[in-house]
Amino acid sequence: MNPEAGTEGGARPLEAGQRVLLIDRKNRRHLVRLVEGGKFHTHAGIIDHDAIIGEEEGFLADARAASEPDRRGVPYLVVRPTLADLVIEMPRGAQVIYPKDLGAILMSADVFPGARVVEAGVGSGALAMVLLRAGVDLTSYELRADFAATARRNVVAALGAEAEQRWRIQEGDIYEGIGGEGYDRIVLDLPEPWRVVEHAEKALHSGGILLAYLPTINQTAELRARLDESRFGLAETAEVLRRTWHVEGRSVRPDHRMVAHTGFVTTARLLRGPRLSPSR
Repeated sequence: MNPEAGTEGGARPLEAGQRVLLIDRKNRRHLVRLVEGGKFHTHAGIIDHDAIIGEEEGFLADARAASEPDRRGVPYLVVRPTLADLVIEMPRGAQVIYPKDLGAILMSADVFPGARVVEAGVGSGALAMVLLRAGVDLTSYELRADFAATARRNVVAALGAEAEQRWRIQEGDIYEGIGGEGYDRIVLDLPEPWRVVEHAEKALHSGGILLAYLPTINQTAELRARLDESRFGLAETAEVLRRTWHVEGRSVRPDHRMVAHTGFVTTARLLRGPRLSPSR
């Protein structure tokens, strides 16, 4: 099965087994896996999968009423889902990290192809999916076997089975330690990341980056206090707010709703010697 989330360049015909987004005029989105002979039923009519398979994305498919199959139907835009679409729509065993934060995590952690990365916990696989598509060699710690199984299914569905060649899921408690050393990055989506700081000091190489994603400022403050007592320096905390705009003719204004606070991203770098003291 080909990867679905835009990992290959160039125009490619849609194939059976791939997932597509069907979008109506009200921007309602339906994630559908294409099956030969399959049908997608909507309130406006039926879309035959065979009318989509073999086409290039970006065209309009008709949802025709069964009683009037020869009459032009209601149009649905057909495109491949982006990675952000898959993160929002995929089955989840745990709350996923929002796409706006996933992008910030990649940049804040300075993720690069070939990096050796440790992640915990894997949850529904959203973060693992983004890290693997960025080209890292990934070890994910997860306590719950059901979460690990859900994450594996989601990642393989999005990126293909070859992604597993660079990915190991370690069913265990990262609070008890990290196997191996010389890692480039450690990325944590855990309620108590300060309990990992001592292990991260041993597992990262000098200059390596620790990143933690937390929902509350109280958790973030406790992490920062622990980092201040460690070999980590250059600590920084930020959050990402995303506001879309309504643009239609002369009506140009911010949308009334926005995705505001979802979590805090904290990064720090492992140092060999003492930290720089701030000037006064």
